[in-house]
Amino acid sequence: MQSKWMVVAAAFAAVMAGCGPAAVEKKVEAPKPKAQPPAAYRVRFETGKGPFTIEVKREWAPRGADHFYELASEGFYNGVRFHRVIRGFVAQFGINGNPKLNALWSSTYIPDESPQPPGRLRNQKGTITFAVRGPNTRATQVFINLRDNLDLDKSGFLPFGRVVEGWDVVEKLYYSYGELPPRGSGPDPEKSETLGEEYFARSFARLDRIEKAVVE
Repeated sequence: MQSKWMVVAAAFAAVMAGCGPAAVEKKVEAPKPKAQPPAAYRVRFETGKGPFTIEVKREWAPRGADHFYELASEGFYNGVRFHRVIRGFVAQFGINGNPKLNALWSSTYIPDESPQPPGRLRNQKGTITFAVRGPNTRATQVFINLRDNLDLDKSGFLPFGRVVEGWDVVEKLYYSYGELPPRGSGPDPEKSETLGEEYFARSFARLDRIEKAVVE
């Protein structure tokens, strides 16, 4: 490795020498750090059933709020299906239709909130929460509580936002496929992640989709 860098350095010196006295060394700037997500923001979701808006505040769940901001800002939720909608329970989404992109983001876990935010929300109707599979496993999938699910509070589900506009749209999301296998006839989780939109379009075409998510 050291010899490799010596060769590169020598070649660079030769090029600079050949440029003569007029050559000016170009300054290399360090990459700029990502901007700090705002303390409060909104995300507008355009769907086939109409738009709805989610309000997010860092005081409710700082790490969750920041991560959701990054996902929405990067366009991760554009084209994403509501793959698990259970009437009177939750509407869940967060599997990108591009399997490669989904694999990249779904393996990027964020730590749980520690300590618990003093201004935390409960899993009441209209709040949005990251889905988890155990401690420190929040990644891309989130769900909107379609009713008060206060029993989820003690199981590590911490809301980071809430629906403030378009609740009627959320309640109209297609739900007839029901729960995921093996308890229901909804999309298979493994196929959903490995096949993406191809699988949804072929076998679960009636699932509603987010056309675009815009941070406001």
